[in-house]
Amino acid sequence: RKEERERILTSLEEGMIVKGTVSNLVDFGAFVDLDGIDGLIHISELSWNHVDHPSEVVEVGEEVEVKVLEVDRERERISLGLKQTRRDPWQEIVERVKVGETIKGRVTKLVSFGAFVEVAEGVEGLIHISELADHHVETPDEIVRSGDEVEARIIDVDARRRRLSLSLRPKREEREERGDRPPRREERSERPRREERSERPDRSREGGGLRTGAFDALSDLDLEEK
Repeated sequence: RKEERERILTSLEEGMIVKGTVSNLVDFGAFVDLDGIDGLIHISELSWNHVDHPSEVVEVGEEVEVKVLEVDRERERISLGLKQTRRDPWQEIVERVKVGETIKGRVTKLVSFGAFVEVAEGVEGLIHISELADHHVETPDEIVRSGDEVEARIIDVDARRRRLSLSLRPKREEREERGDRPPRREERSERPRREERSERPDRSREGGGLRTGAFDALSDLDLEEK
């Protein structure tokens, strides 16, 4: 038995794809029998989706194909991954979508800072609370509820951190078309000033007329008599 275990440990290398049978389920993962030695699939390595318990993904006695993630020969521990042998929905989303495009999804969870939206199986994006509406929003449930179907705009794709940022706010061009933008400075101030200039009476001419009349009156006086 011991020799068999050592043989299996020696033959396994990181990155290999091997077959085994699920032998036991625990809260933190699933044990897989690899012809005489058990390896562990941690719960985080079972699926690309969030998993609350391993029974959501596998069951005892099920044959699975797994990837060898790490082999600790001294402690006789083998770390396995199941999700690595299955399609990564996140990678598909990254390759398919672009910033600025719209995507349909379902609101899965509301948090104080926004709303999570499932846009594909195993892929969720976040609508930050500041991107839920044009106006100030105190709590996300003012705009959306869990289970709502929404069509959101993609504003950022972080492939390395596997984060998708979404928005329900219209584009700036759409807001301007609706007339939400303030008038330009020239429209607000310059035009009225020009009109005021044209309608304003010519004070210089009036003043000039008064001064001319005063000098005419002085010319009529007989200064020599004084």
